[in-house]
Amino acid sequence: MVYTGGVETTNSTPRSFAGLTLDRPLVMGVVNVTPDSFSDGGEFAEPAAAIVHGLALLDQGADIIDVGGESTRPGAAATTIEEERRRVLPVVEALAGRGAKVSIDTRQSTVMRDAIAAGASIVNDVTALAGDPDSLDVVARSNVAAILMHMHGEPATMQAAPAYDDVVGEVEAFLAARLAIAEAAGIPRAHLAIDPGIGFGKTLDHNLLLLRATRRLKRLGVAVVVGVSRKSFIARLSKGEPPKQRLAGSLAAALAALARGADVLRVHDVAASVQAIAVWRAIEQGDAL
Repeated sequence: MVYTGGVETTNSTPRSFAGLTLDRPLVMGVVNVTPDSFSDGGEFAEPAAAIVHGLALLDQGADIIDVGGESTRPGAAATTIEEERRRVLPVVEALAGRGAKVSIDTRQSTVMRDAIAAGASIVNDVTALAGDPDSLDVVARSNVAAILMHMHGEPATMQAAPAYDDVVGEVEAFLAARLAIAEAAGIPRAHLAIDPGIGFGKTLDHNLLLLRATRRLKRLGVAVVVGVSRKSFIARLSKGEPPKQRLAGSLAAALAALARGADVLRVHDVAASVQAIAVWRAIEQGDAL
């Protein structure tokens, strides 16, 4: 047995993802180059502002910068590929040029391909590389890493009435199937990570059950990414706070996921997350601050 992410796991536990070692939790900082993000209201909608923000997140300790040009918040309308490319490509190129490990958050194969050419080394796809028939081939041929996320339905409708017989079992089965399909397409398992998709077609109870089951998802043998930052389930458990007032709840949920084996946290508030993780690790594992 080895000790990782606050829990004991088998020796099949991945030791790295996208060239980054998993001997500690990784922090993925979010850069939304969108006018309609739920979390930052379009503050970084133009590439110049997004680049400055991405560099600031690097300085705060982000291991990965996740650049997205299409909002996938509940009820969001689709963005044209041309507009998505316009938003993200200058940001990816600038941040990668400064040495950042850049993830491109997209479900469009052409955006993936162009972002990889601009320097992205991770594809983060809310459809688990199923939304575009060419996505699997783009990732396989480019030899980059990919995060496969579970989403119930489409962003425009996913929160209408999400229903499962067994949310944990169904999400686990979906992710296992997508991992097998990705491997069959030529993507090495070592290049893959999974994300249960908190808030993507899930009720409050679904989200809580999935977070409690993070340890179970580790059985799939790849890195587990968890994104809880500023999400609405936090406000539902509290006093209905707007996104920017959900930091305390975001940190509480993130640390609970780490205690159950999560490897990567996707966050908006990098500095606070890095500090919280440092303290958590010191208490849980005896690491020096």
